[in-house]
Amino acid sequence: MNRRGILAGVSALIIAGCTKIGETKPMTSLLKSTEDWNKWAQRLFGGRTALAREFDRKDISPTFRGNGTRDPGTPDYQDHVDADFADWRLEVRGMVAKPLSLSMADLRRMKQRTQITRHDCVEGWSAIGEWAGPVLGDILRAADIRDDAQYVIFRCADAIGGTDYYESVDMVDAFHPQTIVAHELNGEPLPVKNGAPLRMRIERQLGYKHAKYVTAIEVVATLDDIGEGKGGYWEDRSGYQWYAGI
Repeated sequence: MNRRGILAGVSALIIAGCTKIGETKPMTSLLKSTEDWNKWAQRLFGGRTALAREFDRKDISPTFRGNGTRDPGTPDYQDHVDADFADWRLEVRGMVAKPLSLSMADLRRMKQRTQITRHDCVEGWSAIGEWAGPVLGDILRAADIRDDAQYVIFRCADAIGGTDYYESVDMVDAFHPQTIVAHELNGEPLPVKNGAPLRMRIERQLGYKHAKYVTAIEVVATLDDIGEGKGGYWEDRSGYQWYAGI
């Protein structure tokens, strides 16, 4: 088994146990230590900018299923769908010198990266798709983030159980060359079930880190006062690892 397979297996085993035993203080400490080891091992052995495997077009899966929220289902979101997302804006805010409000046209005018990668879901399925969009690092550079910024929060248009979905990464993953704000899947605009009009691709992490329906990118110094302080919707509620490296 290769390094990616080993790390994916470790992540899956840890996450599988989180929802059952992660509430106890000793187990919480153990899981946090193992999560830290996962991050350390991936970045030590693979390097901070090592690329996830990229595939050929012949490898693309015949279908790419939706997962989690498949449609935010709000009147506001439906208005955007009806207008072909012409008025959708991606806000870039927080610890930045130059806040941005980017339209879909603005994002398409930026330098694009196309990559064919495998999506690994914590539920046990995988699919290969071709994604295209601007590199997140380019957007952050344009916004001129502060030197003391530590994390990037992805705010989303969908809510689960009345709570807005969000996710986050640190600056290593934010500036990874394969971390993109994707607006295309397999050469077509993103379908609603896959996060239209914008979703993140964090290619060296499990699928729940790839936030969909992204409305804002927020640069912060700490995760402590975001949600429950654990860095993501599922991390706050189900004991999922914040760092889900594969």
